[in-house]
Amino acid sequence: MGYRFDGRVAVVTGAGRGIGRAYAHLLGALGAKVVVNDLGGSTEGVGADPGPAQQVAGEIRDAGGTAIPNAADVSDIAGGEALVGEALAEFGRVDIVINNAGTVRWGGLPEVDLDNIEAHLAVHTKGSFNVIRAAWPHLLEQNYGRIVVTGSSGMFGLPDNLGYATAKAALLGMAKSLSVSAGRHNVKINVIAPSAYTRMASRQPGGPVPVQMEPELVAPMAAFLAHEACPVSGEVYLAGAGRFARIFVAANDGYLHPGATAPTIDDVARNWETINDEAGYYVPSSLMDWAGRYLAHRS
Repeated sequence: MGYRFDGRVAVVTGAGRGIGRAYAHLLGALGAKVVVNDLGGSTEGVGADPGPAQQVAGEIRDAGGTAIPNAADVSDIAGGEALVGEALAEFGRVDIVINNAGTVRWGGLPEVDLDNIEAHLAVHTKGSFNVIRAAWPHLLEQNYGRIVVTGSSGMFGLPDNLGYATAKAALLGMAKSLSVSAGRHNVKINVIAPSAYTRMASRQPGGPVPVQMEPELVAPMAAFLAHEACPVSGEVYLAGAGRFARIFVAANDGYLHPGATAPTIDDVARNWETINDEAGYYVPSSLMDWAGRYLAHRS
């Protein structure tokens, strides 16, 4: 197996259980030095316990790998800085950041309140930002880095996952923008949308894991996105249950109003089928790429 991480240092958040634990174990088995981060709270983000991070770091070491635990709260700016700082202090560098930490508080309108939205944004979105921001200058300086943020097919929506879907969808824009910001640096940022049975995915935690829904089946995609061989940036990939696939945001050319007269609501209605036509779509690589095509008729 040629895909190894010898000499690389990986920071994995939310790695004390479930999918994050599977990521940390696989990276450790393939030679990476791993900082296992987990606040150790409940699925709703309540409480703290350093035990899960310590246990996973110990498991990796017992298997012959190199790992240290970290219980910083990545939803806090200082927590993100402390996490990256510990990687630098212990191993002298950071090469890989996998943002997996997350919470879920089920709720939808009309009952859901702003606290629910902000609680999801704090961990999923701000937490990812805090760790990436702390690692970013080091990745640029060494002209190398791989960042994986954890999105979700949950962004497609359920009646009672408004906060979760909102926070996860925000990560697509974050990855796209960071990819453009990285420019010619060898720093790639991608999103993984895992499908596995974990305590967050289950409304009744503690039950048996369904066959082929094990978190370990997600880990190969996360590892490839974290590897130096990864050829893409700003993309989104599904992983789990034995299947790997791509999610992408696309646009079509739609309807272009002819002539110098201003379009009307009637023009929109008459051309609704063309506006929604999925044939001939394209996948923009950046805002400017999209604008260049969308406004090409004005140049």
